[in-house]
Amino acid sequence: MSGLSRRVGTDGRFWGRVARDVGATAAATAAGAGAGWAVWNFLNDQAATARTVIPHRTDNAPDGDGVYHPDGRVTRYTRDTPTDLFLTVFGDSTAAGLGVETADETPGVQVARRVAAETGKTVRYANKAIVGATSKGLAAQIDAMFIARERPDVAIILIGANDVTSRNGIRASARRLGDAVRLLIGGGAKVVVGTCPDFGVITAIPQPLRTVLRQWGLRLAAAQRSAVRAAGGHPVPLADLMAKEFRAQHDFMLSPDQYHPSAAGYALAADILLPPVLDAIGEWGSAPLPEPPEESPAVEETRVATGLRRLLKQV
Repeated sequence: MSGLSRRVGTDGRFWGRVARDVGATAAATAAGAGAGWAVWNFLNDQAATARTVIPHRTDNAPDGDGVYHPDGRVTRYTRDTPTDLFLTVFGDSTAAGLGVETADETPGVQVARRVAAETGKTVRYANKAIVGATSKGLAAQIDAMFIARERPDVAIILIGANDVTSRNGIRASARRLGDAVRLLIGGGAKVVVGTCPDFGVITAIPQPLRTVLRQWGLRLAAAQRSAVRAAGGHPVPLADLMAKEFRAQHDFMLSPDQYHPSAAGYALAADILLPPVLDAIGEWGSAPLPEPPEESPAVEETRVATGLRRLLKQV
């Protein structure tokens, strides 16, 4: 998941702002029925509960930058190091791998290792993701790399959850993601994007706030998918492909902060991202790529949560 708990650590009012922003939309929709302030207050209480449950994180993800060899070795990269492929990761704390102890457990390193083993290529890996980032920061991450005169062969982007909790507009967030994909493709990269994850698996966020965030996340993921395709990238619906396993093995798939994935959760993400990455670089072969489901399975919902979901469809 994204850099939510990191931002809790740096801003004690974060969950209050989430409730204010999310509640404001639901309240405005419900105002005609006289339920607006009740909805707002209830969501505010839910956010306060979540703030006490999710630990404050002030750390950074492990640094896995380096050169990954087919035999499993990892060496330091210098400009004189010969490599066959340059793989970069952009995005938020999910992209960075926050929540695990070692670099080998982060999703980017897991993909880099597997690409090297599958293809026999020497893979340079660099993680440009920033904890807490939203789609507004993607262009800066990419520009910083271009300023350093670096051009990746393949790029992975994981972004979206912070756009939901920051209540960034869905269309604007998707458009910014599409612009980032075009920027990378213009620089010669193949681009694979993991769209917004499913907030429904984060049981540390109480209901009905969890369902409100989930619905926004799924709507954002759908908009991201269209924007990425239009820009020439390959979208991967992480919410559709990961939610079932996360619900079935909640404690195993989430890190101790109960928000970011564990090593096993990131390994599942790497499993899902690897086929489109291999396909992007012409190493997948003739077999068709796995077909994702059309929609994430429903999560546990209370009667109040179901009502809020219906309200959000009108927004």
